[in-house]
Amino acid sequence: MSVLVYTENWDGKFKKLSFELVSYATGVAKMLNTTVTAVSIGKVDENELIRLGNYGANKIININSDKLAVLDSQAYSSVISEIARKENASVIIISNNNTGKAIAPRLSVRLKAGVGSGVSRLPLNLNPFTVYKRTYSGNAFAHLVIKSDIKILTLAQNSFDLIETPVNATIENMNPSIDGSLLKTVIKDIQKQSGMILLTDADIVVSGGRGMKSADNWGPLVELAKLLGAATACSRPVSDEGWRPHDEHTGQTGKIIAPNLYIAVGISGATQHLAGISSSKYIVAINSDKNAPIFEAAQYGIIGDAMKVLPKLIEAVKELKK
Repeated sequence: MSVLVYTENWDGKFKKLSFELVSYATGVAKMLNTTVTAVSIGKVDENELIRLGNYGANKIININSDKLAVLDSQAYSSVISEIARKENASVIIISNNNTGKAIAPRLSVRLKAGVGSGVSRLPLNLNPFTVYKRTYSGNAFAHLVIKSDIKILTLAQNSFDLIETPVNATIENMNPSIDGSLLKTVIKDIQKQSGMILLTDADIVVSGGRGMKSADNWGPLVELAKLLGAATACSRPVSDEGWRPHDEHTGQTGKIIAPNLYIAVGISGATQHLAGISSSKYIVAINSDKNAPIFEAAQYGIIGDAMKVLPKLIEAVKELKK
């Protein structure tokens, strides 16, 4: 019996997300008194693979196949299920991002496993196996009981701290048989964005809403984001108005993010918007309306005109960075 964790890499490098998954898997493994096996698919250098051992991965299965060079949820779920059976995995842990949401249900069918999606804490109980997850846009929580022999958990991003538990990890190179009929995804074009922090990867996000009043007022917000090493975002009305690009739109109908710090400037806090940012560790709200719903979700709040508050924040950050 083991805990299996699927770790994603980007151009051969692991990001915080993968180490967070392994840290969580190690916590679950300790509860079950078993070991952690990490799966890596793609071309990753051995020195990079070993880094997974810093967070508790006892065994790392490395799969470098040209057939799996392109992410295809059908093929990936087939390979991961094969490894799960081989390793006798009782718990499988995947990120609750777009990749995980595509792979988890396919694994569930292949392994006849129950799924706990978007969990954010270690299991509350092992018998029955009970997990904690936030519901209703973060306004409530649920205790979910999984009764199947194999459990699949998708971990909410940025919900579990990185915990270094160094072990002497072993690397096993594997070349699984792949059903060619499952390979249906074709990449026709790749366009990479450079010089900007991706919204979904950012630890800090500075976001603006209608309280910014017009597209011409965005300069101070962008300046603050640059000073903090943050990504910029916006609410849906802002992107609909064309003030900011649609790929910055966060919320239920936009990007779902979970940064360490989310600074909401001039955002009222509609339910749809909160659904996309409620998993943020800390929310700082700046709004002139003291009754704005965003203050109910925020840990810190500033009541005031964004156009007056932002320059003072920028000045304070510059002073701290001296």
